[in-house]
Amino acid sequence: MARYVTVAAVSERPDSDYDAVHDRAAMFIQRAKLMGAQIIAFPECHPHTALPGLACEKAEPLDGRSLTFMGRQARKHGMHIIWPLYTREDDRVYNSAVLLGPTGEIVGVYHKMFPVDREMTEAGITPGDGPRVFETELGRIGMVICFDLNFPEIMQGTGDAGAELIFFCSAYRGGLQTRIWAYLLGAYIVSAIRDGLGWIVDLSGQVLGEATYEALITRRLNLDRKLLHMDRNWDKLDAMLAKYGPHLSVDFFTPEGCWALGSESDAFTVDDVIREFGLELRSDYFARSREVRRQAMR
Repeated sequence: MARYVTVAAVSERPDSDYDAVHDRAAMFIQRAKLMGAQIIAFPECHPHTALPGLACEKAEPLDGRSLTFMGRQARKHGMHIIWPLYTREDDRVYNSAVLLGPTGEIVGVYHKMFPVDREMTEAGITPGDGPRVFETELGRIGMVICFDLNFPEIMQGTGDAGAELIFFCSAYRGGLQTRIWAYLLGAYIVSAIRDGLGWIVDLSGQVLGEATYEALITRRLNLDRKLLHMDRNWDKLDAMLAKYGPHLSVDFFTPEGCWALGSESDAFTVDDVIREFGLELRSDYFARSREVRRQAMR
């Protein structure tokens, strides 16, 4: 059945005043809530970037001042918040993105797996040990941070863990890379950028919207959509439409030879339709093609 979630992201360079960063974030959270957002993300190391000192000097525990403040904001507005900052855990310092739930609790923490070399050698950052995807009432949420976007193993691991919605908190925009991730994984990408404007990318790799210099971007997304290849599925489209009509969403991406099918009904899921009409997901088609090739090579 249709699973709509309204996402938001803020793209801006933070103030050098620690308290001002939090006050401005609170303003954006309230504005996003009024626009219907259920989750909002901020750029990499947002409360700490403009502060003097190394990461090891700025880092805070998970129950420290910054996350305590943001937990109150999450609880006040009943929203999920992704708050990136330097954290100190077990005497190690991480470049982290923390997912807060709507009651202010910590749902999960992702540690940047690939800090740039100077982060490790000069700032004392410890790399994270793997991708993380978190089950929430909104869907399966993944997070990646900045330089991570360059490493296929993180993309693959995040996809294998079932991420439907991936938040990219960064100092650089990512650009084409975010579109590639979205297309290859069949997942939505939402970016919150410190030195540029973030955007929201459809699971097809198409850009749905870009932040303006007002910093905040929001979009309503249906997570009950799947990517299919045109091969072996195309001839079933008319039968599906004859039965379900406008209760299905169908979006064609002809240059890539694929299309997205979604449920717009509370009575059935897109997986129900896929089973009923014997459709094949794009990822399954590619996996089957690999196996057919392997057999042919024998």
